[in-house]
Amino acid sequence: MPIGRRVAYLRARRNLSQQTFADRLGKSKSWVDKVERGVRSLERLSVIRDIATVLRVDAATLLGRDVEPADVVERDEGVARIRAAMSTYEMALGRPSARGGVMPPERVAREVAHAWTTYQHARYPHLIDLLPGLLGTVHRAYAQDPEAGRPLVVEAYRVTTALLVKLDEHQLAWLAADRAMSAATGDRMLLACASVQLGQVLRTSARARSVMLAAAYQIAPPDPDTGDPPEVSLCGSLLVQAALIAATCGNDRAAADLLDEAAEMAARVGEGHDHHRTAFGPTAVELARVTAAVALGDTSEAVARHEKAIGRDEWRWLPVEHRAAHLVDAARAYLDTDDATNAARVLIQADATAPAEIRHRPAVREMVAHVARDQDASTAITQLAISLGLV
Repeated sequence: MPIGRRVAYLRARRNLSQQTFADRLGKSKSWVDKVERGVRSLERLSVIRDIATVLRVDAATLLGRDVEPADVVERDEGVARIRAAMSTYEMALGRPSARGGVMPPERVAREVAHAWTTYQHARYPHLIDLLPGLLGTVHRAYAQDPEAGRPLVVEAYRVTTALLVKLDEHQLAWLAADRAMSAATGDRMLLACASVQLGQVLRTSARARSVMLAAAYQIAPPDPDTGDPPEVSLCGSLLVQAALIAATCGNDRAAADLLDEAAEMAARVGEGHDHHRTAFGPTAVELARVTAAVALGDTSEAVARHEKAIGRDEWRWLPVEHRAAHLVDAARAYLDTDDATNAARVLIQADATAPAEIRHRPAVREMVAHVARDQDASTAITQLAISLGLV
């Protein structure tokens, strides 16, 4: 039902005439009539709330969103399927002859690579659907051939961790990261790969910084100038994770030193690479400086660095997920400087870049709702909030 007709219906239920309703709103009868006929649209959140107050309903009911949005229900059901897949322990039970047989390692590797591509394009609903089956597939591949299957298990749980962090499923993400770390034990490169996602999960744990550094320096080349780019990228990514942990824990000096060290490695790797699914390079380190500044409360620096970083041509070379996630960080920085207008602008930009980054991350949905409540909120952010069922 269009919102105007819903207003008319609820007004009639309250036995309010158009004139009485208009008087209580401080509007004209003509204004009410145009709203109810759909001639005039309702876009400002403050007006919608005023109408809901007069009609004695909440805004969600007025907007016809008095049930949980379908995408939220689907996300929760998808997480439940991932949890169930992680509870089967097929590797321990040793079931290589499961229904449908075991895929050859080469095909499983393509499936894992597809999952990573799906994640980096921020197609989170599709990835939620893929992961339960993929986890079962890599478990069976490992049971059939542990040597060939181990890297597949590590990569599958890395991408699972990355997704679960996005969805604010931190306990399940920690379990997935731990599975990746356990599978990687004994192989320093696999262990370093798994540690990148572990750092994402344990961002608020000061002790985790030592884990990142240990993993980084185990693979650090003796001579950085002649180091293998994939190893340097992985090492630099771990330093970035260590820096972000330091920033989250309030250690600005350690964060700055680690990011400077990572920047030196990034300069050697160059732009446009995605070794070990890290997208590591100079621009990625600059975006990490923004994230660190936000965590440390240095919002003016965060905003300045953000505006400079997105002016680089190399900004567009980063994965879609990486760019959208950065825009969310930038929105936090703008909000912390009481600049709701620019916060709304970059959130709209993030939605255009990767809709799932806005629509499927609980923390980001809350941010959209917060920005939309501002009295000067733009029509665009209000409409986005309405479309997400947040008002």
